[in-house]
Amino acid sequence: MAPRRLGFWQRFAVVLVKPVLTVWTRRTWRGMEHLRRDGGIIIVPNHISHADPLVSAHFIYDAGRWPQFLGKASVFKVPVIGWILHRCRQIPVERGSVEAVKSLDKLIAALDEGGAVVIYPEGTTTREPELWPMKGKTGAARLALATGAPVIPVAMIGPERMFDPRTARIGLRPRTPVTVVAGPPVDLGRWAGAMPTRAILEEMTDTIMLRIRDLVAEIRGGTPPPLWQRPARTGAPEVSE
Repeated sequence: MAPRRLGFWQRFAVVLVKPVLTVWTRRTWRGMEHLRRDGGIIIVPNHISHADPLVSAHFIYDAGRWPQFLGKASVFKVPVIGWILHRCRQIPVERGSVEAVKSLDKLIAALDEGGAVVIYPEGTTTREPELWPMKGKTGAARLALATGAPVIPVAMIGPERMFDPRTARIGLRPRTPVTVVAGPPVDLGRWAGAMPTRAILEEMTDTIMLRIRDLVAEIRGGTPPPLWQRPARTGAPEVSE
C-alpha cells in the first residue's frame, strides 16, 4: 500500500505493530489477489484467537488494503484510545435495536467509500473444542444484502499458538507459524434483491460460514465437522451440514 494513501495515525500504527508481527510470526499468505485493490469489500475471517485481528490486519495490509475493523462503541469513548481508533478509520458498533441500525449505516458508508470492512461473523472466538468455525451471526449477510459488496472468506491457523483462548496461554516464541488464505467471493447471487428476513439472512450466513469452514479444512487438513453451535439450555448442539 502506498504510504501517501495513509494518514499519520495509520502510518504510526503500521510502524508500531508490523515490526513486532514480523518477528513474532513466520507467515504463509495465499489468495491476496481476491482482496481487490479498489472498491468496498466485506472480509469475513474465522475467529480462533484474540491474536486474530493482528494477524488478519497484517495480511490485509500486505495485500494492499487498509483493514477497517468493527469495535464496541464503548472503546471509542475511552480517552486517547478512541481518538486514535477514529483516526485509524476503525468503525464503532452500537448494540440495541435502534443503535444497531445506525451502526449498519456506518458500515454501508465505509463500503461506499471503498473500504475493506472486516467482520468476524461468529461474533466471538469459536467455542468449538478443536477451534473449527461455528455457526455465525447475520451481520455480514445483512451488510452484503444491503450493499451488494463482495464477501471475501478468509481462513487462518496459527494465531492460537500466539494466544490460545482455551487455556489463556500466550506464546511469545519468535517466528510462530501462521497461515492465512483468502478465497474468491462467496456466491450469494441467489439472494440478490431479497428481503432481509430472518430465514434469508440465516441461509446466507450458513453459506458464508460453510465456505470459511471449507477453507480452514484446506489448510488444516482432515474432514471438517458440521458447523458447531452452543448447546441450548435443554438440548444438544445444533449443526449445519
